[in-house]
Amino acid sequence: MKRLVILGAGESGVGTALLGKEKGFKVFVSDKGSIKEKYKEVLIHNEIEWEEGRHTESKILNADVVMKSPGIPDKVTLVQKLIANNVSIISEIEFASQFTKANIIGITGSNGKTTTSMWTHHILKQGGLKVAMGGNIGDSFAKQVLDSNYEHFVLELSSFQLDGIKTFKPHIAIITNISPDHLDRYDYKFENYIASKFRIVMNQTKDDYLIYDADDDAITSYLKSHSVQSTLLPFSLTKKLEQGAYLENNNIKITIDNSQIIMSTANLALEGKHNIKNAMAASTVAHLLKIRNHTLRESLENFQGAEHRLENVLRINKVQYINDSKATNVNATYFALESMEAPTVWIVGGVDKGNDYKQLFPFVNENVKAIICLGVDNKKLFETFENMVDIIVETQFMSEAVKIAYKIAEAGDNVLLSPACASFDLFESYEDRGRQFKDSVRKL
Repeated sequence: MKRLVILGAGESGVGTALLGKEKGFKVFVSDKGSIKEKYKEVLIHNEIEWEEGRHTESKILNADVVMKSPGIPDKVTLVQKLIANNVSIISEIEFASQFTKANIIGITGSNGKTTTSMWTHHILKQGGLKVAMGGNIGDSFAKQVLDSNYEHFVLELSSFQLDGIKTFKPHIAIITNISPDHLDRYDYKFENYIASKFRIVMNQTKDDYLIYDADDDAITSYLKSHSVQSTLLPFSLTKKLEQGAYLENNNIKITIDNSQIIMSTANLALEGKHNIKNAMAASTVAHLLKIRNHTLRESLENFQGAEHRLENVLRINKVQYINDSKATNVNATYFALESMEAPTVWIVGGVDKGNDYKQLFPFVNENVKAIICLGVDNKKLFETFENMVDIIVETQFMSEAVKIAYKIAEAGDNVLLSPACASFDLFESYEDRGRQFKDSVRKL
């Protein structure tokens, strides 16, 4: 009986434990922190051995295979010992994909992957396909492989999940864009992070597809210097493409092997240039999987966006409050500020991952009337922006940030929470940060 050790008892860890047990592995789950009650109950009910608050090496180093939570870096001593012992260390995605014959659509990128995953799933579901969504979003992929008989999976994949694959091969891969993020996990080398994202295609053949942003320099230069076996389907807002999707006169045109469809962008469910790109990527998948044009058009128009991603919260005294808490890097905030068409009070800050704010300067100069810094350490934000705006203040409380914004904003303005930083200095997660923002707005 092979021994499967799982490090981290979150959604993916517990899902893998259940699938592993079903497939005949001897399973042991270890979490250095505390395990949530709902996950503990599942482990106990299924008679799976577990521990919390520690990693007992004697029970871990003898594993045949280890499924490591994406949050645990490779440089941790325990992981280094496993590597030295030649133990196979994989991600949930790698483990679960061995046990399904479903068609897999894998979606990665620095930004836009959640929206693109949800939109793709929405279109395919409306088109009548038996499709589930997992990976970085929703229910555990492993648990869904165990429980249900899906024919298609849409998986949102982080670079950390892709670092833990060996044979995983999506039939359709999407790279939405690549901008510097998580560089602390990649020795502060952008090229290491880019290579990590491109692991999504490493097992693909010419019968598989890579859908990607042809306007993205990091992606296009990687493709020029590395051979990729996949059939390439680019999308672009600026170039006319023979294969793939492009924008012409406010129409999305998608061509795959001489078959073309044309859709207007006039009624897209989500605003902003970046969402035209997300729609192109999702529509290209739909076209590949032969979803009817009528269904596709409807699905592009009636989709509800992701929570905490440019989410309109309330309009109070003709001021629109917008929650973009999911913007945990500068590139995501770039999209948010780019789509602001009115004067904006911008709430920014948190744990800075080595941010370079230069690309935001044009938008700040043009549209931002005040900046509210919401972080433990706001020194860098002050040094960067204090000469660009009339008002820049700092606070450590969301409720206070919203009250200050309420005082500054005038009719016709936006108040935008788009932090460009991780949330862990003041909040549990970006979701917690977004919910606190929405609660504070509703209390105004």
